[in-house]
Amino acid sequence: MRDTRESRLLLVLLIAIAFALITVDIRGGQESPVDGARQAAAAVFGPVENGVAAAVDPIGNAIGAVRDSGERHTRIAALEKENAELKAELGSDDRNRNRLRELDSILKTAGAGQYGIKGAQVIAIGAAQGFSWTVTVDVGARDGIKRDMTVLNGSGLVGRVTTVGPSTSTVLLANDPDFTVGTRMEKSDELGFATGQGDRPLLVQLLNGKAKVKPGDRLVTFGSSADKPFVPGVPVGEVVRVDPAGGGLTRNIYVRPYVGFTKLDIVGVVVQAPRADPRDMVLPQKPKPAPTVTVTVTPTATPPDGQQAADGQRNQQNQQGQGQDQGDTTP
Repeated sequence: MRDTRESRLLLVLLIAIAFALITVDIRGGQESPVDGARQAAAAVFGPVENGVAAAVDPIGNAIGAVRDSGERHTRIAALEKENAELKAELGSDDRNRNRLRELDSILKTAGAGQYGIKGAQVIAIGAAQGFSWTVTVDVGARDGIKRDMTVLNGSGLVGRVTTVGPSTSTVLLANDPDFTVGTRMEKSDELGFATGQGDRPLLVQLLNGKAKVKPGDRLVTFGSSADKPFVPGVPVGEVVRVDPAGGGLTRNIYVRPYVGFTKLDIVGVVVQAPRADPRDMVLPQKPKPAPTVTVTVTPTATPPDGQQAADGQRNQQNQQGQGQDQGDTTP
C-alpha cells in the first residue's frame, strides 16, 4: 500500500474502531457484545495454538533438562572442590598429630604462666625482598588482637604483634635484628636485653658486667610496663656462649632461642596478662642427670711365699692320700 492521504485516514479509522471495541468490551463485562466474536476466534485459532505449544514444549523441556544438568554438574564440581579443600586443610594424619601436640603444648605453657591467649595459625611469611623476620597470623582486630601483644608457642617467645588488620596481624619475630626484649636469668635474676640476630643465637647484654653466667643457664622475659609489648615469664632461650668479662659495665652472652622460627605453625597471642609474675614457673623442668654406676672392687689378701708353698704341699699330700684310699678299695 502506498503512503497516501486515503491510507492514513483508513489507518486512523481502524485504530479508532479498535479502541471503541475495547471500550465496549471492558464496559460490557461478561455480557460484552464482542464476546461471541472472541469465542469464534478462540475456536478457530485454539487448535493452532495447541499444535504450536505441543511442538515447542519438547524443545523447552530439553532446554530445561540441559540447564538443570549443567546446574547439577556445577554443584558436583563445587562439592568435589570443597572436598579437596577439606582434605588439604586436614592434611595427613601425621600433620594432624603434630598440630595437636603443638596446641597441647601451647595450652600447657599458657596454663603454667596464667596467660589468656588467642590461638592463631601462621598463614604467610614476610616479603622475600624485605630484610625483616615477620609472619602473618589469621587473627586480627575482630578477634580482639591489638598492637604490641606478646606472641608465644609451646616452646617459648615467638615475637610481638606490630600491625593489626581486621582479620590478620603481622608478628615481628624475636630473631629479627630490630627486635629487643628485656630478659631475666633463671635463679640469679640478672637482667639484660636480648636482640635478634637472624639465624644466629640471640645477643643478650647483661646489665651486670661481673655476672656469673655459664652455658646451659636459661632466660625468661622480664616483662614490660602494663605488660606491653611483653608479659613476664615467657621462656626465651638457653645460654650457649659467654664472652669473657672485660671489666666493662655490661657483659655479652649468646642465647639459643627455644623457638624454631623457620617452622612456625600454631601460635598463641597473649590477650590477657597474668595477675602475678610467673617468674621461672613456665620453664620446663630440667632433665635429671642419669645416675652414675659405681663398681666397688674388694682386693683379696695375698699370703706370703712360705705360706703359699706350705699350702701347695698340703694340697698335694691330700691328693695322694685320696688316691691310695681309692686303690685299697675292693669291690
